[in-house]
Amino acid sequence: MPGYATRAAELSAAGTTETLDPQDWSVVADLAHRMVDDAVDHVSGVRDRPVWQPMPEEIEAAFAGPAPEGSTSLEDVYAEFRRNVLAYPMGNIHPRFWSWYMGAGNFTGALGDLLAAVQGSNLGGGSHAAALLDQQVIGWLRDMVGLPETGSGTLTSGGSMANLLGLTVARNAAAGIDLREEGVAALPRPLSFYASDQVHSCHRKAVETLGLGNKALRRIETDKGFHINVPALKRAIREDRDAGLKPACIIGTAGTVNTGAVDDLRALADLAAEEGLWFHVDGCIGALVAISHEYAGLVEGIERADSIALDPHKWLHAPFEVGCALFRDRALHRQTFAVSPEYLKGTARGLASGEFLHEYGLQTSRGFAALKVWMAIKEHGIAKFGRLIDQNMAQARRLARLVRDNPPLELMVEPELNIVCFRYAPAGWAEAQLRALNTEIMVRLQETGVAAVSDTVIDGHHCLRAAICNHRTRDEDLDLLITETLRLGSMLSHQTSKLVT
Repeated sequence: MPGYATRAAELSAAGTTETLDPQDWSVVADLAHRMVDDAVDHVSGVRDRPVWQPMPEEIEAAFAGPAPEGSTSLEDVYAEFRRNVLAYPMGNIHPRFWSWYMGAGNFTGALGDLLAAVQGSNLGGGSHAAALLDQQVIGWLRDMVGLPETGSGTLTSGGSMANLLGLTVARNAAAGIDLREEGVAALPRPLSFYASDQVHSCHRKAVETLGLGNKALRRIETDKGFHINVPALKRAIREDRDAGLKPACIIGTAGTVNTGAVDDLRALADLAAEEGLWFHVDGCIGALVAISHEYAGLVEGIERADSIALDPHKWLHAPFEVGCALFRDRALHRQTFAVSPEYLKGTARGLASGEFLHEYGLQTSRGFAALKVWMAIKEHGIAKFGRLIDQNMAQARRLARLVRDNPPLELMVEPELNIVCFRYAPAGWAEAQLRALNTEIMVRLQETGVAAVSDTVIDGHHCLRAAICNHRTRDEDLDLLITETLRLGSMLSHQTSKLVT
């Protein structure tokens, strides 16, 4: 814009330069201290606020304006944040947030994000402390799931990206050609990937992004507990070979999104070895059960995977966002992504003497997400995170008992990990009526700020879903969920005209 150019010319003529640093650091320091005090109050008092609340129209309208051309005092910017943003969160740090599947964050991790931003390092690589800390966190995560020390990994934005990286290495390893040079059009035979019919939707996006198409992902039927049917998987692999396709990868799910079912990872590892296939585990929900003190056996076999996707922002409760892709074979991992242009050459000494971490993923620029994970693990230790996993697992079993003990609540499936699927089901109601009733219960729970649960469909039956991945949840919170669900269900079942359809 002309105004920008004019101002720049004026400053240049005056021999003056501009900066984003404040003119008076003491003023910023005072405000920063207040921000930290407000943050402590916000998190420490979270239980006293609604889980979620709808935004008034005037608040929504505040986000529709154009970018400001001029400046605003930081004091005023912060006031607007407190008024319009802080007051209307998603709610996932609240003890009664069980909607979808995400961790509840931790305050140390929030401080870690601040310090990471202040330190300012780019984790593309190089010789600096943040890069070494990043690799230490990768090593800790690798050790938690039992991969060998020779393995490798990279932090990502989340599980979807971690799964994409895992399947990319699997694709290239199975191709039989230099896929990076020739492209998927040169594949001598189409590749086939296999997962249960409960697999997360990010895997479809991954095979589509990899140029293989949705047809390349064979969804295998599941048993009554929603685990992949291994005999059916064997038949599918045989059928594809007979049809001229090339089976490439078995995807085991350590905790499905719908119900938390964990595939038989040992059987899948055996089958992958027998058939010469890559074994990838989507462990974004359940991989870290490996550090549980009581339930680690549920994910036995994960240590035999060729690649694993997991999410520290779930059961390690790191603030969003941070995922992780881990690999057994460091060389195959690096070969899939490494590019070394002339402007990114290593040196024997100096800043470029460290390893270039961008050679293990898609991002040349990457934030210092490792710090928030590192600080929380240092503060609390792995054993405590294992106990928190046990705590959530026990809470899921307690919630299931409460459902069974309080008809007309109906438990849809016994919880295997920490996801409980249930519904309010008066006798004689048709499926469409039950869907409308339970949808309205869910929305009322959210709008009143009592609790946040989501919904799903199990075996054709619509139901509510509570995913308890929350270190702040207490038994009293589960009791309140049951009490309010029964109250709303009873009231709404007598007011059918008010149901959402």
